[in-house]
Amino acid sequence: MSTDQNGDARLSIGILWMIASLSSFISMAVASRELSADLSTFQILFFRSVVGVVVVLLFGRKLLPELRRRASLKLNLLRNAVHFTGQYFWTLAIALMPLAEVIALEFTMPVWVAIFAALLLGERITRPRAAAIIASFVGVLVILRPGIAVFDPAALIVLLAAISYGMSNVLVKLLTRSCSPAVIVVWMVFIQLPMGMVLALFDWRSVSADNLPWIVLAGLSGLSAHYAMARAFLHLDASVAIPIDFFRVPLAALVGYLLYGETVNIFLFAGAGIILMANYAAFQAERRRARQARILAGPG
Repeated sequence: MSTDQNGDARLSIGILWMIASLSSFISMAVASRELSADLSTFQILFFRSVVGVVVVLLFGRKLLPELRRRASLKLNLLRNAVHFTGQYFWTLAIALMPLAEVIALEFTMPVWVAIFAALLLGERITRPRAAAIIASFVGVLVILRPGIAVFDPAALIVLLAAISYGMSNVLVKLLTRSCSPAVIVVWMVFIQLPMGMVLALFDWRSVSADNLPWIVLAGLSGLSAHYAMARAFLHLDASVAIPIDFFRVPLAALVGYLLYGETVNIFLFAGAGIILMANYAAFQAERRRARQARILAGPG
């Protein structure tokens, strides 16, 4: 196979993985919305972890030696407390807001990653990243239009979820110094299972047979979304993958309209576009800067 054919094949495979990731994220949102009609938010998180544990027990036995070392266990506990908080806010928002609006506001997460990386890892906030932070907040204002449109307090819940996910991602970056990505995921399901179980007991509601397919879908799609995204990045440059990920917004709008009669306005797409393009431009600028630094450093 020629180099061009190999490149085309990798591109096609990467795009298919991105489509799988988009489908999984939307499926998780729909399943969470359906479950929220009968179950508490903590129950939804608990059952998602139950499904995750079953998958890990079936496929994760080869990770036992690394798990027994319990490397960075305290950091794993902290990361999962933060991530669980983010999942709680996100799942709660899914039940309260149009799907597309939740996902559009979730795109502010790179802003919080940059801020927490500066605070916890000492990473410098470059000019492109600072511009992206400012532009992202402008995008949020375009979506919410405070003082012009009726402000939905639930939007603050989504932003809290994005903040939590941002900090969680920075903690994952720290964890990758001592743990493999697969082990980080395994610790996630085992740590968050008792968290969800204990908190769900305070607001436990009866579970019917009708809930079971949605529970399985929520659990499997939660795992497959992140796995598919990781696989996509093995085949695609981030400059290709990130714009594809933006299609989550119109896809969520379409699904929300077809299933729940939700409508969105042009301001949502405009604000989401500002957020995405600002972070995409910052990514491209930082990648060019890193490439120039490698060129200047020379071989060796």
